[in-house]
Amino acid sequence: MQATEGRPPANRPYWDRRTARCGARLLVCALPAVLLSWHAAAQDLEPRAYSLSPVGTNFIVASYGYSTGDISFDPSVPVEEASADLNAAGVGYFRSVSFFGRSANVTLVAPYVWGTLEGLVAGEFTKIRRSGFADPKMRVGINLYGGPAMNLRELASWRQATTIGASLSVLTPLGEYDHTKVVNLGGNRWSFKPEIGLSHRVGPRWVFDLYGGVWLFTDNDDFRGSTREQDPIWNAQLHVSYNIRPRLWAAFDANFYEGGRTTVDGVENPDLQRNSRVGVTFSAPLSRRQSFKFTYSRGAYTTIGADFDAFAVAYQYLWGGGL
Repeated sequence: MQATEGRPPANRPYWDRRTARCGARLLVCALPAVLLSWHAAAQDLEPRAYSLSPVGTNFIVASYGYSTGDISFDPSVPVEEASADLNAAGVGYFRSVSFFGRSANVTLVAPYVWGTLEGLVAGEFTKIRRSGFADPKMRVGINLYGGPAMNLRELASWRQATTIGASLSVLTPLGEYDHTKVVNLGGNRWSFKPEIGLSHRVGPRWVFDLYGGVWLFTDNDDFRGSTREQDPIWNAQLHVSYNIRPRLWAAFDANFYEGGRTTVDGVENPDLQRNSRVGVTFSAPLSRRQSFKFTYSRGAYTTIGADFDAFAVAYQYLWGGGL
C-alpha cells in the first residue's frame, strides 16, 4: 500500500472542490472508484471460460469468496493504512444452447456481499460496514471458430485444437444503492464487457487460454447529487491449465488491467489503475453430476486499487445435455 507524505497542494482542483465536502470522510469518497472497478475487472480470472458443453446442458453454481488486503491510493491522497475484508456469496445458472449451429451459452449470477473497510484519513480512523445484494451479472458467449454446437456423443468424439469465442458480460444496476451514501454495493449504472477469447489445446493434457476485453460504464447520475463518470478498463487474461484426468484439472491464472479513471462533475480524480493479479484454480468431480472448484489469487502489481488476497470455493450441479 502507498503511504502519504503531507497534504497535497491547495491549488489542486480535486482538493479545492472535494475536500470541503468530504473532510475527514475522504476515505469513503475515494473508495467507490477503487472497489467498484476492482469488482468489475480484477475478478476476471476465469480459466476455460470458452470451453464447450453439450447443447442443453444446465449448471447451478453456489459459491463463496473472501477477499482481504490493502487499498492503494494516489500518493497525494492523505489516506493511510486503508484495508478491506469482503465476503461474497452467489448463486448462478448456466445453459448451453445452439445459435445458428454454433455452440453458445447464457450465464446469470446473483451476488450478495458483506464486509468492512477502514483506514486513516488525515490521521483520523474511519471504518464502514456494508451488506446486501450487489449488481447481478449476465454473460452471453458464443464459439466463432473451431467448435460447432454438438450433442454429448458428438462432443465425446471431438478433439479440440484451436477455438475462438466471443462474449458480452453485463452488470445490471439492480444492486443495493443509496444516493445518500458514497460507498454502495450497487453501482447505479450499467457496465458492459465485450471480450474475445482464444483457447488452444496441446496434446491430451495442456490447454492455453488468452482473452482480451474492455469494461465500459454508463454514468452514475445520482452520486450524492453529482454525476460520476468512469473511463473504460482494458483487461487481458492468460491461463495455462493441465488435465490430470477427465474433469480433474488445475490452472495457473494471470491478468492485467488498466484504466478506470473517474470524474465527478467534471473534476478528474487521481485514480487511474494499472494492476495485475496471479492465481491458481483447481477443479475436481464429486460425482457424475457434481463438481467442486477452488480458486486463489493475489495482487502481483498494484498502482491504484485493491491489493487483495482472494479465496473462493464453488459447488456445481449439472443436468441435461444427454448426461
